[in-house]
Amino acid sequence: MDAAAVFSLEGRTAVVSGCNTGLGRAMAVALAEAGADIVGLNRSEAAGLGEEIARCGRSFLDLRADLAHGAPAELVEQAAALTGRVDILVNNAGIIRRRSALEFSETDWDDVVDLNLRAVFQLSQAAARRFMSQGGGGKIINVASMLSFQGGLRVASYTASKSGVLGLTRALANEWAPLGINVNAIAPGYMSTNNTAELRADADRNDAILGRIPAGRWGRPEDLSGAVVFLASRAADYVHGHTLAVDGGWLAR
Repeated sequence: MDAAAVFSLEGRTAVVSGCNTGLGRAMAVALAEAGADIVGLNRSEAAGLGEEIARCGRSFLDLRADLAHGAPAELVEQAAALTGRVDILVNNAGIIRRRSALEFSETDWDDVVDLNLRAVFQLSQAAARRFMSQGGGGKIINVASMLSFQGGLRVASYTASKSGVLGLTRALANEWAPLGINVNAIAPGYMSTNNTAELRADADRNDAILGRIPAGRWGRPEDLSGAVVFLASRAADYVHGHTLAVDGGWLAR
């Protein structure tokens, strides 16, 4: 087996939600480096990302999308109409709200669950239908979390949504594996992104988190590059319903 060929994404188109910054941006660049053209689904402009992807010799299309309140399914068809096909979906867009469970509002619950879970299902459903209309086969990669496995503190809706992502990944894999569609997830550990700025600014919480990570550092967005390319490639053709932790050893502690 040609190792380079099995990881190549040449001729593929990947739809990546929330790729204007952070983890999504790093994954979009990694997929482009492996040969994929990229369609981004972002609420705001992905400044400079098109230029990064162009340097990889690939194309970038940035579609505006409010996934929590819009019609996610239509975006997959729009991406296919503009690029010719869709082969890979990365469900990365997500938000977090931090508040005591006793004080958690209905709005904070709905906003998080609508984006982190409902939109993931709707985009996945639309992508699977598109894959089938193209003749079958495709890759769906969801972004789970350490809180898909643990309870966390002051993040009730986020924990519920990310636990749901893990379960949904398994459920969809059970149904769609016979169709040649791989549904898997990546569970990032504690990453240095906008979502963790509050934690990193709290000296006590920062030290407690670092003290439990065997790797001894916060993760960086580019730490997800290898995982997303693997799951998007032919190398993962027999991987179904798996959630791959990229966590510096956090769950092993």
